[in-house]
Amino acid sequence: MVYQQVHKIREFDPGIDLEKVVEINRLCLPENYTPSFFLEVYRNCPKGFLVAEVDGKVAGYIMSRLEHGLSEFNRFKVVKKGHIVSLAVLPQYRRIGLGSALLKGALMGLASMGASESYLEVRVSNMPGIALYSKMGFRIVRRAPLYYHDGADAFVMAVKLAFSNG
Repeated sequence: MVYQQVHKIREFDPGIDLEKVVEINRLCLPENYTPSFFLEVYRNCPKGFLVAEVDGKVAGYIMSRLEHGLSEFNRFKVVKKGHIVSLAVLPQYRRIGLGSALLKGALMGLASMGASESYLEVRVSNMPGIALYSKMGFRIVRRAPLYYHDGADAFVMAVKLAFSNG
C-alpha cells in the first residue's frame, strides 16, 4: 500500500505558524531572520506570505513583500513590484511540488495586490533554486556581487506578472 501525503498551501497565520516558520528558516537557510522581521514582512503583504502543510504539519513557507521601485525590466520606469524575500521547504518534503506551489501562490497574491512584476535574489551556486525559478518564468536580470554575508554572489531574477491588476 502506498501512503499518499496530503498537502495544502494556505496563508501564514502569525499566531499559529511563526515559531515553525522561524525554525524552518534556521534549518534550511544560512540567512536567518528575527521573528519580528517575519511579522513585519507579513504585515506588508499578507497575501504573499504562505505556508505549505503536509499531513497537517508546516513543511515550508514563502514570504514576500510589496515595494515601489525601478522595474527590473525597464530601469527608467517605477513600478509596484513583489520581492520574494525567502522560500524554504524542509528537506524531507522537497521535490514533491511544494516550492512551485508556494511560489505560484505568492506570485498570485502579489499580483492581486497590484504588483506588475516580482523579483528575488538567489545564490549563484543554488542550482535547484535557479532551476525552480526558471521553470516558473523568472529570468536572470543581473548579478549582485558579494550579496550574502559570507561574500557569495547572488543572481537577481525577475518575472512579469501577466495576471496582475496593475
